[in-house]
Amino acid sequence: MPLTATRPSPGRTCRLSKEPNPHELSAKAPSGTRDVGARDTDGMAVASFMFGLTGLLVGNLILGPTAVVLSTLALGCGTRRPRRAWFGMFLGFADIAVFAALLAANDSVTWHL
Repeated sequence: MPLTATRPSPGRTCRLSKEPNPHELSAKAPSGTRDVGARDTDGMAVASFMFGLTGLLVGNLILGPTAVVLSTLALGCGTRRPRRAWFGMFLGFADIAVFAALLAANDSVTWHL
């Protein structure tokens, strides 16, 4: 099941869950969910940047979209490193563009010097 992020309301941390329930009023977290702290969102921002940077050289098709998803989740949950998340998103889209350019130029998904 895919994980989704809900926007945090004042006084509440962002929550990753299998089934988002924005109308939940209880203080207890439902099964299958956990609170996402600042460390988690900062880690997602840094990971998106690193995946995007690495994806420029290898694994464009896998690392690019992964960088975009991680940066979107980090920005949605309110990371303390929004620039890093935006750079990760930019690099993720650049990975996809490099993949498309290589596919058009070589009729292949690989490249060599």
